[in-house]
Amino acid sequence: MGKPLIPAQRREKIQEYLAIHQIARTADLMSVLETSEATVRRDLEWLEQKGFLERTHGGAILNQRVVFEQEYQQRAQHFPEEKKIIGELAASLIEEGDIVFINSGTTATQVLHHIPRNPRITVFTNNISALADIGDPGFHLFLTGGEYQARSNSLAGRFAFDNLGLVFANKAILGVDGISLKHGLTVPTNPEAEVVRRMIERTKGQVIVAADHSKWGAVSNFHVAGIDEMDKLVTDAGFSQRAVKDLAEHSVEVRMAKEQP
Repeated sequence: MGKPLIPAQRREKIQEYLAIHQIARTADLMSVLETSEATVRRDLEWLEQKGFLERTHGGAILNQRVVFEQEYQQRAQHFPEEKKIIGELAASLIEEGDIVFINSGTTATQVLHHIPRNPRITVFTNNISALADIGDPGFHLFLTGGEYQARSNSLAGRFAFDNLGLVFANKAILGVDGISLKHGLTVPTNPEAEVVRRMIERTKGQVIVAADHSKWGAVSNFHVAGIDEMDKLVTDAGFSQRAVKDLAEHSVEVRMAKEQP
């Protein structure tokens, strides 16, 4: 064992480790730092207070701050294959007779593209992107109405909010920009946050989040719900097994979409 590291050195190494791995187990950090579990826990607590990370059961995740909303086309280029199979799996959870809320975003668009053609399915959405090439959807499709949001290619505002208040859904399938045990579900703009909160409020059944693995540990600008308010997460195989266990402790079921061989 080398010379013991001072606290500032240990914390710098923890940050470097998380920058590379995004997730760290306490046991791994004990090995890297050559120190005790109690010392690692104290360092993680200090770093969490400073906003660098978020502690989880058995370790920590990098606190990734999402500070702006990218243009829709930019976001569409991130993990396109993962989003496609996530959308397909999430859409398969829709059953005959369902009334479903779906919001805007690139993953939510993939959900809309994969909904079964069934006239006894009804969907309410503020997502404009899906309409360009959806054609005859084969199910009942309603737009919320509202003010056009150019960056996200969606509808929001008071008109959308009020119209959603006329409907009760039995499922909501929602895309978000951040999922955090501490900070919950977050999105980049207040207009979208208002729509998503309203959708959750008017859902009398399961709230399903569809998001790729990069959203874990990310925190965007506006809170829409706590972790305990979602029932399922549909994600891809890159999602951490440690995170699956953390979410299970909050009664959230994780479904992983896998690419077909």
